[in-house]
Amino acid sequence: MTAPDPQRLTDLGKRLDEAQKRQAAGVKRPPPSQAGIAGRFATELVAALVVGGGLGWGIDWLFGHFGFHTSPVFLIVFFVLGAAAGIRNVMHAAAEINAEIAAKSAKPDEEK
Repeated sequence: MTAPDPQRLTDLGKRLDEAQKRQAAGVKRPPPSQAGIAGRFATELVAALVVGGGLGWGIDWLFGHFGFHTSPVFLIVFFVLGAAAGIRNVMHAAAEINAEIAAKSAKPDEEK
C-alpha cells in the first residue's frame, strides 16, 4: 500500500476548514422575538402547573380508590409545587435568554 500524497491531504484539510466555516456561518439563529419569549415563558409555567395538578389529582384519586379520603389535599400541594417549579423554570429560561443576548451583543459583528 502506498502512502497518501501530502499535497492532496493538505488540499483536503483546506476544503474541510472552508466547509466548517460555511456551516458555522449558516447555523446562526435570529434573536428571539418578544412573542417567542412570552410563549416560552407561558409554556414553561402552564406545563408545570398541569403536571403538578395532574399528579396531585392522580394521587388523591388513587388514595380515594383504596378508601383514604384525601380529596383535595394532594391536588393543592402538588399544584403549589408545580407553580414553584414553573416559576423556577421561567427564571432559568429568562437567565438563558439574557445570557444568549449578552453573548451576541458582546461579539463584534464580523459580517459588517
